[in-house]
Amino acid sequence: MTRDALYLLPPGFADNDRREYCPECAEIWGVLAYYPAIKDAIEVIYQPIAKPRPDLVARLGDKNQNCPTLVLSADSPSFENCGIMTRRGEHFINNARDIGRYWAQRYGAAIPRGTGPL
Repeated sequence: MTRDALYLLPPGFADNDRREYCPECAEIWGVLAYYPAIKDAIEVIYQPIAKPRPDLVARLGDKNQNCPTLVLSADSPSFENCGIMTRRGEHFINNARDIGRYWAQRYGAAIPRGTGPL
């Protein structure tokens, strides 16, 4: 069984002449800290801040380079109301709140506040 692949920007990167971090990627790291079993079940792949982001482009094309992005493995379940999209035969979710909603349904994690019912 293959694992889902989570594409993130690194915790600190140089941009705009300073060190920065991605708030959505940090939100996902927080969820993984709350639920370490999820972290153990996925593969985390860091992408550079500069585009093109080669691993994402190779899988999803140049119009789908957002981080965080969770690319679901072929045997991963699909759920409604969590923003699953399809490109090049790959199913993926490209924002922190929808990734959180997916993990709530798949792993029983809490849902992100303010995102409505599952």
